[in-house]
Amino acid sequence: MPELSRSQIAVYGAVVVLLLLLGARAIRAEGSGGSGYEPIPDISSGEASGGSGGFSLDSAGGDVVVHVAGAVARPGVYRLPTGARVTDAVARAGGPSGAALLEAINLAARLADGQQVVVPKAGPGGTPLAAAGGEDGPISLGTATAEQLETIDGIGPVTAQKILEYRDGQGGLASVDQLDKVSGIGPATMESLRARLQP
Repeated sequence: MPELSRSQIAVYGAVVVLLLLLGARAIRAEGSGGSGYEPIPDISSGEASGGSGGFSLDSAGGDVVVHVAGAVARPGVYRLPTGARVTDAVARAGGPSGAALLEAINLAARLADGQQVVVPKAGPGGTPLAAAGGEDGPISLGTATAEQLETIDGIGPVTAQKILEYRDGQGGLASVDQLDKVSGIGPATMESLRARLQP
């Protein structure tokens, strides 16, 4: 085999360094892109991580596990990195469907472990169907609007706004019981909240 000149060695070395840099950049891009999200096994089909039929939804490594429902392409339970926002959960669920009313939810809110993100469908006049339906179903604590909260007994505009400010200030809420720290909410109102809200 012929001996390589210094210029050839320099060219080969530069190519190797370039390939290493491109590889590192690709790995970094994958770490910050969509592959940082890990879907949770489908519980309804019995798919689990244990083989014995049991399943675990415990957060690993500080991640949060959220349920994305409503007007999205792939509703389901997903694991996302700590600090992820509602918009990240919607994107992970395949994005909003054509009937989604994204203006009705706070896409910038931080996700909390165990939270359900419900993307409402647009009803007549562009109003969320969940709000138009009134008492038909539970309201998602993580995505509730002031108008939806005001449909709950004992909640007026001022208290609804306090709840939203408290939720956003905490970066989301994992339990309805956390609302007892909001001023103006007593035991009777807490019972109404527990009956109408879900995490």
